[in-house]
Formats: sequence, C-alpha cells, structure tokens
Amino acid sequence: MSDELSFLMEAHDALSATIAERCGFRGLWASGLSIASSLGYRDANEASWSEMVDAVERMAETVQVPILVDGDSGFGNFNNARLVAAKMCQRGAAGICLEDKWFPKMNSFVGDHHPLAEIGEFCGRLRAVKDTVGDSDFVLVARVEALIAGHGQEEALKRAHAYAESGADAILIHSRLSTADEILAFAQLWQNRLPLIIVPTKYYRTPVSVYRTAGISTVIWANHAMRAAVAAMRQVCGRILSEEGIAGIEGDIASLDEVFGLLRYDELAAAEKRYLSSGLGGA
Repeated sequence: MSDELSFLMEAHDALSATIAERCGFRGLWASGLSIASSLGYRDANEASWSEMVDAVERMAETVQVPILVDGDSGFGNFNNARLVAAKMCQRGAAGICLEDKWFPKMNSFVGDHHPLAEIGEFCGRLRAVKDTVGDSDFVLVARVEALIAGHGQEEALKRAHAYAESGADAILIHSRLSTADEILAFAQLWQNRLPLIIVPTKYYRTPVSVYRTAGISTVIWANHAMRAAVAAMRQVCGRILSEEGIAGIEGDIASLDEVFGLLRYDELAAAEKRYLSSGLGGA
C-alpha cells in the first residue's frame, strides 16, 4: 500500500464499477451492503458468499482497477473465510476485508451492542486466509469493530495489534459517531504500525485534509453509488407516474448513447466488421 492517501469507491455490480473507474477512481470497494441491497437482501449475511463471488467476478472482468472485497466476517469460521478468500482471489479481486464479528453479522449501523468474535478465534480466521492466499499479492484487511460495539480504545488497540501479528496487511477501524474524534484518537495511538483504513459514512463532514495529517492510508466511500441510484430511481419513477410520461425526465437521465459508450458497443461494431465482413469465403 502507498504512503499517499488513496480513495476506494463503492461498487455493487459491473455497471457501477465501470462508472467509478471512468470517473477516475483507482480502486473499488465491493460493498457487502450495496451488493446485498442490489440483490434484494439485507446486509445480514442473507446474500450467500457464492452470490458475492459472482458479483465481484463480474466487476473484475469489467474494470482494470483493483477491487477490495467486503468479506463481512468471513461467512463462518476459519474454513469458510479461507474458502471465500481463495475464490475471491481466483475471480480477480485484489484483497478482502474481514470484520471481527460472529456469523451471521448485522450491518454496523443497525442496532446496538454488536457481539464481537473472540480475539483468538478471529486471529485463526486471518491466519487461515494468509496461509491459503498468502503467497500472492492478495491483500488481507482486518476490520476492528470494537468502537462500533461500544468498547473503548484499549479494546480496539488490543484487537488491532493481535490482528497485525496474525498476518493482516492493513487495519480498518470503524466508527458510527458523527465526528471523527475516536478514529483520530485511534490513529494517534496506532502510530501507523500497519496502513490504516477508514469508512467515514457517518462522520462525512470531516475534511479529507484531516485524514492526510493523521496518516490515514485509505478512505472508503462505502455505499454512495448504491444510495445515489436509489434516490435517482425513486425520483424518476415517481415523476413518470405523476407526469404520465417521460418527456419531462429525458434531460435528467443518462442518454442511451452514454449507456452504449460505457458498455463499449463501439468495440462490438468494430469486431463485427473484422470478423463478419472480412470478405474471405470458405473453401
């Protein structure tokens, strides 16, 4: 990982991944919440790990930028975690992030008092992943949920140090507060032992310059493409219904030419000329 602050944009399918890449993002976050939502599931391990793998594979086949996968808690014990990581690696992901919760997990912003996995057991999950895909460039991120669960900095640091010793390549420290105070406090205590990743979904008002000063490695914009799509689709559907037509919304939505451009219809046309109109007859 680079010393420069980097940004990962959420993607939940091949189209959203393509848009993020075209906009200039150099890395993607395959969000568990967003993929589950796009499939009509709740972010409570209702989507199976094979469905997650399939979604990530479609993204990886479509874009060239690296994809860090939200692997939830690993979909079970050490065996499930290593199976998921191996499949994600095989299907083109650049890394996986595992959070220290039990299976099934619940989204970090839903409910209170989220139960955490026992430290030794979660370290076993991390070691199993490293032993399975550790010889590759596949990145393993350990996500610390201690602050989400209502524990203090001491517990968060204890867990982060244990996960670092178990082979994690980076630590994701998560918070549900509306300010970045406890994240910045953790960063100061952590002292960059490993690259530190954050997800400022709730403390979105904090300027990015603060994260640079704090030595944060990576910021994940974790669910915003999906949420933007929800808002836009709801608005367009409502207007079409109330206006009983599409003339009024045509200027506010993507043109078909833009869609065709994103999916490279021009490449297909060029290929057709090359392979279907070569002018060479068979014997």
